[in-house]
Amino acid sequence: MNAYRLLQILLVAFGAVFCLVGPLAMVWPSGWAWHEGPPIASQYFMMIVGVYATLGLFMIAAARDPLAHVSLIWFVAVSSAVHAAIMAVQSLGAPMHHGHLLGDVPALLMVTIAFAVLLPKAQREAA
Repeated sequence: MNAYRLLQILLVAFGAVFCLVGPLAMVWPSGWAWHEGPPIASQYFMMIVGVYATLGLFMIAAARDPLAHVSLIWFVAVSSAVHAAIMAVQSLGAPMHHGHLLGDVPALLMVTIAFAVLLPKAQREAA
């Protein structure tokens, strides 16, 4: 399997996970939600769910032709790294949020690494 095809698969897979942040928080709140109580009770969390679901749909659409959506893929990679770094620092400072170090923090780092490695390889393959 070449990098381009793997990039397509991961755009769909990670895009689907981004679309499922809300349900993930209901199943595993200590690893995906940043507030007490049910996910729908937080206006902030519902805003994040909406942003991530939208981004997930765009990632899935980009899978058809990843090289036509390079800036979107880099945005996902870099913003995921920034988000993970901020959450990691916040999690370390608040014991009640340590679950994020096993949940959304490594998930976002996985997205970052996968896209940062695969996108340049796919671009080289296409050249």
